[in-house]
Amino acid sequence: MHQAKLLDGRQAAAAVHERTRARVRKLRARGIEPAVVFFRVGDDPASELYVRRKEKQARELGIRSETVVLPAPSTERELLDRIEEKNRDPGIHGILVQMPLPQQIRAEAVCQAIHPAKDIDGFHPVNAGKLLLGDPSGFAPCTPAGICELFRHYGLVTSGAEVVILGRSNIVGKPLAALLLARGSQGDATVTVLHSQSRHIAEHCRRADFLIAAIGKAEFVRGSMIKPGAVVVDVGVTRLPLPSVPGKSRIVGDVHFSEAVRIAAWLTPNPGGVGPMTIAMLLANTVEAAERLAG
Repeated sequence: MHQAKLLDGRQAAAAVHERTRARVRKLRARGIEPAVVFFRVGDDPASELYVRRKEKQARELGIRSETVVLPAPSTERELLDRIEEKNRDPGIHGILVQMPLPQQIRAEAVCQAIHPAKDIDGFHPVNAGKLLLGDPSGFAPCTPAGICELFRHYGLVTSGAEVVILGRSNIVGKPLAALLLARGSQGDATVTVLHSQSRHIAEHCRRADFLIAAIGKAEFVRGSMIKPGAVVVDVGVTRLPLPSVPGKSRIVGDVHFSEAVRIAAWLTPNPGGVGPMTIAMLLANTVEAAERLAG
């Protein structure tokens, strides 16, 4: 029986980390200590876990990290003032604000407050514009950049391929489309972006050589929607309750894994696919920021 090869994000992330570690050593030899600051507002357990993972990986690579935790009732102004402090601090090279934020704080205001040169998440309008223009001096959002790096690691070339992206978010769908449209062997794709108002979604998906699902709907992509031999990337993360074990849950993605694995040529596991790549690119961006600011 056919079984898809796995796009192992942990393996590909380890290769990125090795390159990042070498760059950190070169910076430290010049007396420069790459440093990142993580902002967290409130005590959301998932956000706390994500930040801890990023801190741990940063330490392992030799990147100094600090975390600023603000109380949940904090105002938008209080957060923006603390971000501005880090914008002005020459010892900080990267700034990340963990989402989601409390309802009184606008995510767009926060993204615009981070200096573009320290915006390792790649969400500032300046970096978004540079990405669309194909200007490499900006930062690309980490999940889309991680997906492209995953393709590079496994020698999968998108040039001339039909790519279908499910989801048009500013975090994944739109920037990924821009990266895959860019000139070069890891771009040059014909890209279709599907969303909640798209018609004939299954038909579009069945045409895709590369299918990327990022809509946050558990197991939405069934085997019947996948072209035989396609490359399938699952960005979604949803916790579903386990009826047999009260209080327990399992993590699933936007792709029905057990069906997809019998049809696709390549498939990301979930977890262990896109997630590790996102953190790897975030820390690579931090070192890139340090290199640029050091001159």
